[in-house]
Amino acid sequence: MTSRERIQAALEHREPDRTPIFEYVLLSPLADTLLGRLYAGDPANQPAMLAELGWEEMVRRIARDQVELASLLRHDMIYSVPAPLPPPSAPATPGRPAPPPPEDPVERVAARNESAAAWTAPPPDELFAVYVMLRDEMRAREVDLPLLAPAYAHGVWTDTDLMQTMVLAPEVAHRHFELATDRTLRLVDRYIGLGIEQTGVGGDFAGNRPLISPSAYREFIVAEVRRLSRRVHEAGRWAVNASDGNLWSVIDDFLLGCEVDGYLEIDLHAGMDLARLKREFGDKVTFYGNLDCGNILSFSDPDGVRAHVLECLEAGMGGGGHILCASNAITASVPQENYVALVNAHRDFFGLPRLAL
Repeated sequence: MTSRERIQAALEHREPDRTPIFEYVLLSPLADTLLGRLYAGDPANQPAMLAELGWEEMVRRIARDQVELASLLRHDMIYSVPAPLPPPSAPATPGRPAPPPPEDPVERVAARNESAAAWTAPPPDELFAVYVMLRDEMRAREVDLPLLAPAYAHGVWTDTDLMQTMVLAPEVAHRHFELATDRTLRLVDRYIGLGIEQTGVGGDFAGNRPLISPSAYREFIVAEVRRLSRRVHEAGRWAVNASDGNLWSVIDDFLLGCEVDGYLEIDLHAGMDLARLKREFGDKVTFYGNLDCGNILSFSDPDGVRAHVLECLEAGMGGGGHILCASNAITASVPQENYVALVNAHRDFFGLPRLAL
């Protein structure tokens, strides 16, 4: 199978020739080491690159580096975020100082809603340049990998004003999430026009347990994420819900209520077990993960990582529905030898030649 066929099979719950593999977020310094140069896809590296190269060449470097990393690691798909906007051509004219924010959290959310409602412009074209350049780079290298792009707008993580407003003034909170959906639909439509196959929806709302009640998740968020999923499905594409944390108390709503095709950021450390997810939802949902990046990949040794990868692959086997990746970002806490062990454990499992990384 090609990578595209392998991902398609996993999403359609057909058995692929092997479990597909990709990486959700892979950052410096590991990405730098693998490429042999500073990785343009890491936001921490981009200010210096922008100053040195200019905006267009920096975005081209992002696309080149992402395709090269995927090719080097034999990934079957690529996750890429919209490009940073170019700097303004002229410095902003000083205006009147903004008034201090209201003291009441409901009034602060209402003010945010008013500002969001006034912003009706389409997303700037520059955001999407990286996706055009990714396609160009793949064509030049004769690589054909599906793309996943983010449209996360329905999380509540750290937004204490919003969480208080959901209790104190539900109508204001509903308006916040409706506006988030309206704004995100414009982004989704651009993704669809660019031929992007998968869109990430949702947003973080849980740690060791959800930060809001199951009834609040159902009341405020589920229907809005479902609007996005339905737009994605109308175009024949795939919607993937994403949140860290323990989601068992809302899992039916998160997967079936939101009408999504996939679940990303599966948080093993918080208690989300892939084998159980496969048993309960494996005929309906594709699971992306769930290698524990924050603990096992970061602090175990290569033998422990290898055992963890094999356990994850076995838990996800049967009828497609599994794409191997870390639960979240591969950051500086993950040693190079552990990541090499991850990649080669997957290849050993399927009888593929090891990569000399």
